[in-house]
Amino acid sequence: MSSIDWSLFINRACIGFIVLILIVLVYFKLAYKGDERERKEKQNNKYTLPEIIGYVKLALNEMTSASLDDLGLSEEEYNRRLNQRATLIKSLKDCTHGDLNAKTFVKSTIFDLLLKTYDFTEDNMNGVIPFHHPMALTSSEKFDIMLYQYKAMYGLNGLSRLLEEHRLAELKYRDGGSGSGSYVITAEEIDDAYDRFRSVLHFEDKLHIIVQRVYQTFKGFSVIDEIRDMKIDGVSGGVSGVPVSQVEYDDDFYDFTTAINEQAIPFSHDSVWIFYRGKSVHLEFLSFGTEAELKRVCQNIYRYNNPGQLSEANGFKVNEMKDGSRIVVVRPSFSESWAFFVRKFDPASATLDQLITDRIPNHDLVKSLLIYLMKGGRIVAITGAQGSGKTTLLMALVAYINETFTLRIQEMSFELHLRKIYNKRNILTFRETETVSGQSGLDVQKKTDGTVNILGEVATDEVAAWMIQMAQVASLFTIFTHHAKTFKDLVYSLRNSLLKQGVFSNEKTAEEQVVRVLNFDVHLRRDPDGARYVERITECVVLDEEEYPTSFRDAKRSDERFTAMMESMTTYFQRSTGRKVGEGRNIIEYQDGRYVAVHPISELNYRQMLDMMEPADQLHFQQFMAKNWGGMAIGAS
Repeated sequence: MSSIDWSLFINRACIGFIVLILIVLVYFKLAYKGDERERKEKQNNKYTLPEIIGYVKLALNEMTSASLDDLGLSEEEYNRRLNQRATLIKSLKDCTHGDLNAKTFVKSTIFDLLLKTYDFTEDNMNGVIPFHHPMALTSSEKFDIMLYQYKAMYGLNGLSRLLEEHRLAELKYRDGGSGSGSYVITAEEIDDAYDRFRSVLHFEDKLHIIVQRVYQTFKGFSVIDEIRDMKIDGVSGGVSGVPVSQVEYDDDFYDFTTAINEQAIPFSHDSVWIFYRGKSVHLEFLSFGTEAELKRVCQNIYRYNNPGQLSEANGFKVNEMKDGSRIVVVRPSFSESWAFFVRKFDPASATLDQLITDRIPNHDLVKSLLIYLMKGGRIVAITGAQGSGKTTLLMALVAYINETFTLRIQEMSFELHLRKIYNKRNILTFRETETVSGQSGLDVQKKTDGTVNILGEVATDEVAAWMIQMAQVASLFTIFTHHAKTFKDLVYSLRNSLLKQGVFSNEKTAEEQVVRVLNFDVHLRRDPDGARYVERITECVVLDEEEYPTSFRDAKRSDERFTAMMESMTTYFQRSTGRKVGEGRNIIEYQDGRYVAVHPISELNYRQMLDMMEPADQLHFQQFMAKNWGGMAIGAS
């Protein structure tokens, strides 16, 4: 090969080598930029809620399952870490059952974990929640921030203070509404409240709010997690909006989905309601986000004490949480959508002074009579609609039952929790289970040395029939709650239960037994604005049967004898078909905004009440009756 050929070859080889180097350099440059972009994206994604939740899950799993044997720890440190892990495992299990201490421990663990290992700064926190830019905050995030700050100031009364200070739980009228108004809290109201309230958040405050978001998403009860803990009457979800199962793919589906996307029509998982001071308030700005999230909450919220599986076959579960809240969960196909109801009972508020206040003039009249009904050992029905305060009043009245009496309580689920309030008294509560019926529970009570029987709610014919029999022979006196609207409804409902259970076959005989057992009906009312009060205290008065007329025996003439005989027969048939065996007489009524004494107590109940009282109470009761009913202090028997 000539020198010219070698020179050309070498030149071409050099050019090729240079081109190859350039290609390699360009490749690595592009690859580096791609990796850098990926690293930046990964760094940015790190400070998002899904990434944080994933990290916390892995970390908690490592903390609860990693072996301690390979760490070379001293015996003291080994035992300390072992105890810490046992506490964490137990808290992770109990925090979903309404155990606030367990929840606090888990949240503290997550807080320490993120503070020490997640490299949070004031700036990157804003990737999770835009604290620095209020206009970018959602209404739900603004509510979480305000609730956190109010809870820090007022504890479990934080939500109440938030609602009251910003006048959120008030009746509102909407354009196109029915005109009656509704209790609803909108996103616009939350935005306005946040703008008025806005205060400085420090680094740890922001981290606490992020921790709550993390906790409620993977372990808690979603958007109602903190609300459930507050001192309110209750919270529910899945009870409004369009169930997903009812969305039909028809000619109007395009218009329907357009309205859904524009948030003009909410789904059932956009439904969050609270029961606050007797009012059902719709938190319109809150949503579970998806049907799956609502379903997750429903499947977890009822599991305290392992009540069994909520399946399509049984359709519902009634249970309680560790803090005493009553839980009802329903699911398709029993209900049209997944839904839950949390009903809370505050033992601290179960006093007559808090229930019957001086807001209504002459309130001492009602309060005193209720106390004397307990001291006098009367069989009392507490009636009223749901949310009217029946359970709370029952809890309060127990304080005035003679302390020497033993109490036996039967409930569908544990709600009264009387031993929390009266922990030095002889009290035992039974409840229905899947294998033990209410009837069986009441049968057992007869063998437990009970003096006074209390029924949390007479809700079935079986329990109603047994209550009548028990009040006759098995206990000194009985107190129970019922949903009857009027005194007649109460008597007829109990009468019909006796007939359905086959205790009696004759209506009049069954009704007479009810009337002879029942002494008083305390009826509670809740107005649309949430105000609760005693509407009436009614005495059940037995109308004794008079003898049939026998004047025909003394008649001398046949026509007189015939007329008298017809009168006797007429009286007989009237009593057989339409005779009243008892009647309700209102002792106290709520009239024109005040309590008014109406009829006096019958002589029979008056004497029996005196017999049950201590000497000092007897004197006070007599003075009370004379003061308020004067010359009518003792009514007709």
